[in-house]
Amino acid sequence: MRNPNSQRLTRRAWLPLLTALLLAPAGFSQEPEKGVPAGVRLERDLAYIDGGDPAQKLDLYLPETQPESPLPLIVHIHGGGWRAGNKFPCPFTDYALRGYAVASVGYRFSQKAVFPAQIQDCQAAIRWLRAQAKTYHLDPSRVGVVGGSAGGHLSALVGTSGGKGVFPPIGAHADQPDRVQAVCDIFGPADFTTVVQQATADSNVKNIFAFNTPTDPYSSLIGAPLDDIAKAQAVSPVHYVDRNSPPFLILHGTHDALVPYAQSVQLKSALKAQGVPVWLQTLPGSGHGGPAFGKPAVQELARRFFDRHLKGENLAIELVPAAEVAVDPPKAK
Repeated sequence: MRNPNSQRLTRRAWLPLLTALLLAPAGFSQEPEKGVPAGVRLERDLAYIDGGDPAQKLDLYLPETQPESPLPLIVHIHGGGWRAGNKFPCPFTDYALRGYAVASVGYRFSQKAVFPAQIQDCQAAIRWLRAQAKTYHLDPSRVGVVGGSAGGHLSALVGTSGGKGVFPPIGAHADQPDRVQAVCDIFGPADFTTVVQQATADSNVKNIFAFNTPTDPYSSLIGAPLDDIAKAQAVSPVHYVDRNSPPFLILHGTHDALVPYAQSVQLKSALKAQGVPVWLQTLPGSGHGGPAFGKPAVQELARRFFDRHLKGENLAIELVPAAEVAVDPPKAK
């Protein structure tokens, strides 16, 4: 599996490693090999659908010392092109040391079930977590979601489609809401109807996809060519944006060869047009992940975003100056 901190991505490297890419970025928490931080308790493989698919489970990270007040919850959705990846290890477990509970959600992959299975799973997990609020000392009114790449897409879709009932609910707890109060979208696809054109037009990177073929994770997710407008719109977070969408923090590199940077620009514009608080942190030169995403200033930006919108702290959200996060672009071979 290619290190998501790598700045190099070529067509030759991409094709045989397709299912190992589109992963969430490293650098926001402990290195995966370190496991669970001291002071954090892990409840692993909790089934959010009784008798469901083996993938329909989540890991829950809680502080070992339970605070008096219920914990705000951050739900992590992993990447992997909607057909790979894993909920463990979770790169956001250190939030459990900062007054949060953290859930890392597994979901069915597209080779087993095409869309909307993935968003149905994520929404079912959120409803289940709210139903277990008393058991795990959670605050069901303060739930945020975060993910990278495919996980960024699902996080954004959770945010913009929440509360609308557009995807038939699965599992129990249909009485619980699936709306969230904050979204951190890390280079997630936002509009499947424009991604082909944007990938072709991006002068910063060479398009590495053979769209609408078996190697294309986008069309594989919806089980149809991307010119199927109804299905492409249904899977696209921008399609559901309205004035009730939650606040968004978006992180994206300008030289991303897997998800065009223009996808995040488009999502920001749609949210801003509806008056939704949105911040787009541009990382000049970065590809699909890379060391800039792990810079302390970027990590602090994400922490302040969640502290403001899930803890209610009176914090200013200021983007990191481009010069502080700029890197040399990946070199194509």
